[in-house]
Amino acid sequence: MSDLITPALVRLDVDLGTDKHEVIRALAGIVGEAGRTDGPDGVVLLAEDALAREAKSPTGLKDGIAIPHCRTEAVQEPTLVFARLQPPVDFGAKDGPADLAFLIAAPAGGDNTHLQILTKLARALVRKDFTDGLRAAATPDDVVALVSGVLADAPKQAPKHAAPAAESGTEPAADPAAGPAAAPASQPPRIVAVTACPTGIAHTYMAAEALEAAAERAGVRIDVETQGSAGSTPLAPETIKDADAVIFAVDVGVRDRGRFAGKPLVSSGVKRPIDDGDAMIAEALKYAADPNAPRVEGSGEGGDTTASSGASETWGGRTRRVLMTGVSYMIPFVAAGGLMIALSFLLGGYEITGPYGDIAVNNTLFDLPDPQALGLDHALFGWGLSAYLGALFFIIGKTAFMFFIPALAGYIAYAIADRPGIAPGFIVGGLAANIFAVADGEGVQLPATGFLGAIVGGVLAGLIAHWIAGWKVPAWARGLMPVLVIPLFTSVIAGMLMIVVFGRPIGWLMDQLTNGLSDMSGSYAILLGVILGLMMAFDMGGPLNKVAYSFAAAGVGGASLATDAPELKIMAAVMLAGMVPPIALALATVLRPGLFNAAERENGKAGWLLGASFITEGAIPFAAADPLRVIPAIMLGSAVTGGMSEWLEVSVRAPHGGIFVLFAVDNVLGFMISLVAGVVVGALGVIALKSFGKSPSTAAAV
Repeated sequence: MSDLITPALVRLDVDLGTDKHEVIRALAGIVGEAGRTDGPDGVVLLAEDALAREAKSPTGLKDGIAIPHCRTEAVQEPTLVFARLQPPVDFGAKDGPADLAFLIAAPAGGDNTHLQILTKLARALVRKDFTDGLRAAATPDDVVALVSGVLADAPKQAPKHAAPAAESGTEPAADPAAGPAAAPASQPPRIVAVTACPTGIAHTYMAAEALEAAAERAGVRIDVETQGSAGSTPLAPETIKDADAVIFAVDVGVRDRGRFAGKPLVSSGVKRPIDDGDAMIAEALKYAADPNAPRVEGSGEGGDTTASSGASETWGGRTRRVLMTGVSYMIPFVAAGGLMIALSFLLGGYEITGPYGDIAVNNTLFDLPDPQALGLDHALFGWGLSAYLGALFFIIGKTAFMFFIPALAGYIAYAIADRPGIAPGFIVGGLAANIFAVADGEGVQLPATGFLGAIVGGVLAGLIAHWIAGWKVPAWARGLMPVLVIPLFTSVIAGMLMIVVFGRPIGWLMDQLTNGLSDMSGSYAILLGVILGLMMAFDMGGPLNKVAYSFAAAGVGGASLATDAPELKIMAAVMLAGMVPPIALALATVLRPGLFNAAERENGKAGWLLGASFITEGAIPFAAADPLRVIPAIMLGSAVTGGMSEWLEVSVRAPHGGIFVLFAVDNVLGFMISLVAGVVVGALGVIALKSFGKSPSTAAAV
């Protein structure tokens, strides 16, 4: 591992660009120049992976440090690139731009040894003597020697089992904010902590190092569980039991959170301890002495991810996380079920929805049905095998589709209350898909509450499960809470509320929505297509995009067989609008390659296939590098496509697949015209906006 960093991977006092995207691409280019990637394609892939990680959360740290990093297929050996930047560049740190930048590239298939070495570097970056040495280095060889010295050190002892003050037999110095939590020298306060970031390479271990250093300064014992890519050794149950308080410094969920139930809690994002570890330790000590302090909630496997410190998650952020969790788990059910149903129509024809049950019961592979006798006039090639497989595919797809509303509710509840919320959430979601209420005096049945009911029911189930998980129960009953008490009481309470209180008004609202869609025609339908197109392109896979997609996909499952059903037209508008951004940007890189750097031109090549497959996220690298020019242009293109799709009355029965489900499209010509129109408008819009002044991306060629 001596060549983890070499002089060829070091740049001192260089100008690599004016923003972090340019710097990251330039650092990736240095990796390529050193022969650590597989040619230009490897450079592009490395830059994409690092930028994708950067998009999740900024990698700028206090004191002028930036650590863009990723796990990637672009490198086969762990690689470090260091640049001392002049001028400094903003990487999102609160105290200003960074003048020291490390690009950490870990092989996607790297073993634990690679990752452990990278974690040593991450821990060293929070030490002032190390960063001072980097700023004072006169040559690349000096930097290599300094970094190699850190990496060659013996592995750092993870937990600080005794503070120096305790070892000397004197009273440990306590932070004034700690209040009465100070303890005798023989029994210093004890804290346990968990650190975790999405990638698990850098911030996870830097946060652990910062907490350990802050605990040592405060005379506190601390044990840290780093839930990172280098593996995680769970804290011993005895260690957790003896702890006075818990610190969660995480950007993702804590694994097996229930182990810490009942302990005073300080929680924040993973970057907070790096910036202010002393304050987190002080808060933990203060909470340890306060019987009314926030605590890790739940018994057994209960608890949610509510933050309890000053750096807690906002309500807006939490709402977004909860809804996105439900949608992200729902989409595989929709995609798999919808595609299976579409394939069943390809094989057995749309008429398969009638005799599919009889075919499955009365026929086998050795006793195939007669399509003509069953009225399957559109079975593929008129074959009995096509009809039989179409019937089976329809059953599988229909079954998968039945679960998407319960999955939406179940995983919304899970995001609020962890695993004890899943079962009640699924139950309430099942009710949302099947509740029927009779309108007063009219004898009219209202439709199932659908995805709106799933959202309301999932939130209800999650909040109730979270509340029950906070009940104080005897020790002997704690084991029953997550498997019996929480699911049972939550299901009863949330289920009754859905049936008695919420079922009727939500069912009425869904009825009005369904009737409104059915009545839409002409300019109203076109306007809806335009709005959905704008939503699909605005955040390219984010919350607004997912709301539009969920709205359309929910309608596909309940659509009638008629090809002019408004739900199927909405699905077509959403799918086409979502295909436009990557293809439009790909076309723009071909028409005016000089407006894009090498990395973006390579991204453009992939954009053709990503867009054709209905993967809107293929536009994200372009939008991240130049949002003010790219996003308005692709929104315009998607709006044009959405409106034209409704105007031309295009419909599609598959909720995913792009051009690969043309067999499920009615009015294929209109489908293609709408797509081409939006792509051209989007591409010309990008070119026009980038032509006004210097595009940020043109200076970042690698």
